Amino acid sequence: MKAPWYPLLAALAAVVLLPMSAPIHASAQAANTAAKTDCPAILQHRFDRLQDEKPQDLCQYAGKVVLVVNTASYCGFTDQYKGLEALYRRYRDRGLVVLGFPSNDFGQQEPGSNQQIAEFCENTYGVQFPMFAKSSVRGPQANPLFKQLVERTGTTPKWNFYKYLISRDGRTVLAYNSMVSPESDTLRRDIERLLANP
Repeated sequence: MKAPWYPLLAALAAVVLLPMSAPIHASAQAANTAAKTDCPAILQHRFDRLQDEKPQDLCQYAGKVVLVVNTASYCGFTDQYKGLEALYRRYRDRGLVVLGFPSNDFGQQEPGSNQQIAEFCENTYGVQFPMFAKSSVRGPQANPLFKQLVERTGTTPKWNFYKYLISRDGRTVLAYNSMVSPESDTLRRDIERLLANP
């Protein structure tokens, strides 16, 4: 049989313990909210990484200048991988990141699996910049990042290797068609201009 004071002791323990756990939950929630506030809305997305399909939060690139490109392995522009990797290596220490999004939307020029695409990119072009799992980049099936890029620029990808350049704060988004190569003076000038702004 329980001692007569047991219910009173249990009630006191509940009163003492409850306020201690509440602030911990609140502070964790506040930290999560603060992290999202520092991340531009256009980067508040998660996508699976190409190589292992592990979810990645694009907010990890907040504060960087971001070049987003829809890619394909069997396109006349595929050789742009070389220039994109060169851009990434040249400017990454200053805050540029290139994000590749393979897509089979144009001419069925990206038919392979994520693993096949990853092997092709690494073995053929030595791609080290972040790449994400194959997805659609136009129309109603477009992934949410590309939907936002289209809304912000009024420009839908017309083919593979369309490019979108996002400023550090996410307020400026510029679009470039497939003919604008990674070596283009226009693209490089814009990258350097955005990198110069904190």
